[in-house]
Amino acid sequence: MPKVRQAIKYLVADGRYDYIETGSLISIKKNVKDIVLPSEEMKIQIYPMDYEEFMWAIGNDTYGVLRDLYKLGKPVGNSLNRKLMRDFRIYMAVGGMPQAVEAYVEGRNFTEIDEVKREIIDLYKDDFFKIDDTGLIGRMYDSVPTQLATDKRSYVISAATGKKKIDKDLERLHDLLDSKTVLSCHNVLNPSVALPQTRDDDTFKLYLADTGLFTTMIFRSSGKTDENIYTKLLSDSLPADLGYLYENAVAQVIAGSDIDLYYHTWEKENSSHYYEVDFLLASKTKIVSIEVKSSGIGKHESITEFQKKYSKHVSKEILLSQKDIGNSEMLKLYPIYMLPFLIEDL
Repeated sequence: MPKVRQAIKYLVADGRYDYIETGSLISIKKNVKDIVLPSEEMKIQIYPMDYEEFMWAIGNDTYGVLRDLYKLGKPVGNSLNRKLMRDFRIYMAVGGMPQAVEAYVEGRNFTEIDEVKREIIDLYKDDFFKIDDTGLIGRMYDSVPTQLATDKRSYVISAATGKKKIDKDLERLHDLLDSKTVLSCHNVLNPSVALPQTRDDDTFKLYLADTGLFTTMIFRSSGKTDENIYTKLLSDSLPADLGYLYENAVAQVIAGSDIDLYYHTWEKENSSHYYEVDFLLASKTKIVSIEVKSSGIGKHESITEFQKKYSKHVSKEILLSQKDIGNSEMLKLYPIYMLPFLIEDL
């Protein structure tokens, strides 16, 4: 509440206690009228539990082993890699929202955990409606998985709202971003220079801040998500290509490391099609390019062409999938659960 926030200023001045307040930017910005803002406040971005925190919470003590395996730089073997990938898919299924993790730790089945996540999503949408009663912010949020699934080059506001974009929609988009329920990933026009310098504010993708919620939203068309769907997800036997689900997981890991999200797309010569590199990371004065696959390494034409075009500026090309550590031409292959350690090495 605004008045409580104002009162904190005087409690801090008393000096006997420190205080922690929680809230989203969307509420902080909307509720500052006629109150004295505490100059002593320090804002900290809070994320859903990352993979390490999730493993702590469920009593899995192998995270340090993952780091050791990464440092060895050798294949871990098919059997162990399958087991470690299944562990990571549990994280993708549950997510990092404390209520969902608690439900998993309590031994509740995935249908029940899914209901917990649906309640969180509904709470988000209720909050969106409070600041914009058209319901369009909620529709923008709902559209995130759909637009990633259809492999759009960038997020399209009008595709979410079903109407021609107006100035008010940009305000709604900023409110959605301020809620921190989504992550923005901007196209970089010229990856040969520092990534933020050629960021295209008009071309971007959106991901969900929590992949567990993303998983629920993919299958949310029915009244409840059947336990069998989660069983198939954990065993990697879902028939659909869920590359965008793994892409969202990568976005969450990168953002949870306090790194801004960037990608690069450019047109193919003499073609209406285009190349796209999923993620770009800065590593000192160089760039690390990342492509994400849901299963095998498949075709990776875009990242290969990116290397040719920007070879002077690229330090490493990485393909993340469920496959073991290895190499494919110029590409370094890693299973997705090793991404946190790749980021530590930047």
